[in-house]
Amino acid sequence: MDKLGLTFEQLVEEFSVPKRDVREIRAAHKLFMRGKTNTHPLLGDKVALPIVRHVQDGDLTKFVQQTADGLETETVVVPMLSKRGATGKTLCVSSQVGCARGCAFCETAQMGLLRSLSAGEIVSQVVAAQQEFSCEVRNVVFMGMGEPFDNFDRVIQAIQTLTDGSGMSIGMERIAISTVGLSEGIRKLAGLAWRRVNLAISLNAPNNDIRSQLMPVNRIEPMEQLREALLDYPLRNCQYFMMEYVLIPGVNNAREHALELSEFLRPVKCMVNVIPYNPRSDSPWRSPTEDEISRFLEWIKEGGQECRRRITKGRTKMAACGQLGNQTLRKKRVMRDSA
Repeated sequence: MDKLGLTFEQLVEEFSVPKRDVREIRAAHKLFMRGKTNTHPLLGDKVALPIVRHVQDGDLTKFVQQTADGLETETVVVPMLSKRGATGKTLCVSSQVGCARGCAFCETAQMGLLRSLSAGEIVSQVVAAQQEFSCEVRNVVFMGMGEPFDNFDRVIQAIQTLTDGSGMSIGMERIAISTVGLSEGIRKLAGLAWRRVNLAISLNAPNNDIRSQLMPVNRIEPMEQLREALLDYPLRNCQYFMMEYVLIPGVNNAREHALELSEFLRPVKCMVNVIPYNPRSDSPWRSPTEDEISRFLEWIKEGGQECRRRITKGRTKMAACGQLGNQTLRKKRVMRDSA
């Protein structure tokens, strides 16, 4: 499985492929990585993790793969239509099974962290989507289960494989990493000089008091520290940060919150992506109404900050933003570890 996470050049070295065979194997490798065949010239036909179930919610698909140690990854296939009318799929991939960051609004956080995924297990999600659902994956977003910067090296290796010109050849500008705002990870990514990779920040609050209630990471790295890392980040002229803001009624959706958020972000080149809250299991909060969402967007604009609303898909099947995760896995792991 881990070999699936290697670039073509790394595979050639790993298998000591003779130079005379490289061209032929590269062609077959491309076909496999782009979902045109189920058999890899070096790895065989049982490379991607098996899909054990999937659910459909309209034109959105969530599928679950089982790992060799009995855990599960969850991936979401989201249909997309470009401004030019081109169709394709955005794939929301997981980087971990569970998550250690404990965000109060997130289903994955209720699992805790079971383990990080290997680069091969990350790439397997894309391979499986293309092979099993005949997807043309145009974009890959690390917005599924887990904090990508807590699995930095494997996520970076997976991106190298996904963007490899001898493989899937997904453009760097079609990759997005979403983080709770780990300044060290942001600075490490900046150090790679991958300027076309997009960065999304799960902000979700206008001030430290509210953010610390929602996101334990803020008690260690307050918003000012996060903003400093963003201001140091080398954005391209045509690029901006996506600041994700999960809108929770009674918590962070008042007019003063919108204006305070706009003021905090004033020096940051960014777009606020307002995400209507999708309730997790046993949630203490409800979803916002359409009127509440519209008002909050207008208040942000009033503060001078660009913003947009994320369209909600998959909520009824626990496939929407913040809803990925299987809490029974942690219960099984706790029982097994205590036996």
